Amino acid sequence: MTDPLDRALGAYYGLALGDALGMPTQSMSRQDVVRYYGTLTGFVPAHPDNPISGGMPAGSVTDDTDQAVIVGRLIAEGRGRIDPLRLAQELLDWEKEMKANGSFDLLGPSTKAALDAVARGVPPHEAGRTGTTNGAAMRVTPVGIACAVEPLDAFLDHVVESCQVTHDTGIGIAGAAAVAAAVSTGVGGGTLDEAVAAAVSAARAGARRGHWVAGADIATRVAWAWDLVRGLPRAEALDRIVTLVGTSVASQESVPAAFAVLSVAEGDPWQAALLAANLGGDSDTIGAIAGAVAGSVTGLAALPAEAVATLRAVNSLDLEALTGELLALR
Repeated sequence: MTDPLDRALGAYYGLALGDALGMPTQSMSRQDVVRYYGTLTGFVPAHPDNPISGGMPAGSVTDDTDQAVIVGRLIAEGRGRIDPLRLAQELLDWEKEMKANGSFDLLGPSTKAALDAVARGVPPHEAGRTGTTNGAAMRVTPVGIACAVEPLDAFLDHVVESCQVTHDTGIGIAGAAAVAAAVSTGVGGGTLDEAVAAAVSAARAGARRGHWVAGADIATRVAWAWDLVRGLPRAEALDRIVTLVGTSVASQESVPAAFAVLSVAEGDPWQAALLAANLGGDSDTIGAIAGAVAGSVTGLAALPAEAVATLRAVNSLDLEALTGELLALR
């Protein structure tokens, strides 16, 4: 078994890896991904026509990694707790900086609506009452690094803190709980199968938190998507994920899609991230989730060293100190 720090670093850098590989294909159809790129086998720059990432160089991370770092820093500063108002302000400041730099990679729909509400004076516990997209799930990996998954109720309290201001719904929390629990299980030494089982259990319990919103059950869809593509050839598996699971920003699609690519890749973080990149849709978030979970099980040592070096160089990314602070909170 790899040591906990290597697994925690694997989770954080695995998230960044999946994010950067999926960056150029986000918001594209599967057909356009094939038309523009064929089959992605590594980092590539975004096509100029991409409405979100156009012009971004190969290996660039997006809001998934940026927001996961923000959440991680707040957890470390708060000794395991997150102040929802502070999180709201940090996310607003991040978007302001992105706009100043000319970026179109901005806040997602649920997060933007909630933070606009907070800016108008709506209390944080009310602002996120309609948030069901995957913004909470994409940034929750540091919760999984910092917190043990048992006891589950206490673990979910930490997940909810990272969700509440933007995604305080059963769907939003369930999606984030699935990802955080899988990462926590991996960091704690669990196998991939154990991480998936923890994701399903946490999603089922997380769905009972927050405001009720109609929608498919995430725990059920994660378990279904995991089995749906098992043993299929990769091209057939990708088509099945696109047509049946879905690759949109909806948590009920992108979170199960991440577990589906994990199933196809048999837990290999590089292969899982590449599969996600070739999906299109919300490929950067699907890749970020899959990469984080796979990396938490395999450890940083299983990520290609050259790819990690690219992530560090292109993005000035240095996650070692922050990861160590988070792991010390477990």
